[in-house]
Amino acid sequence: QVQLVESGGGLVQAGGSLRLSCATSGFTLDYYAIGWFRQAPGKEREGMLCISGSGSSTYYADSVKGRFTSSKDNAKNTVYLQMNGLKPEDTAVYYCAKSYSTCSRSLYGYDYWGQGTQVTVSS
Repeated sequence: QVQLVESGGGLVQAGGSLRLSCATSGFTLDYYAIGWFRQAPGKEREGMLCISGSGSSTYYADSVKGRFTSSKDNAKNTVYLQMNGLKPEDTAVYYCAKSYSTCSRSLYGYDYWGQGTQVTVSS
């Protein structure tokens, strides 16, 4: 049974940092890309970046380049999203998602999603 569980969200002041975790199970992390998405109130879900099975990252949102990075620990079946220099506009529910195989900008490139974790950045 495929599962993804995000954790690490919370309330942080502008300029601060958070590290989100995406614990995976039911598949071999080496073989699948994991995408990171976020959805702010009243907005569509936005793809931010994706980390491939081999560990290389592709960015889809210019707004997070230079501030967000993703890494993975295949032994722990966990993917991480390090977020630095957080801004109030980063406030959203953050999701990780398992791709069908490779990274995709589209939501439809992902078949399993976590439940999301709330990140709130205060000004």
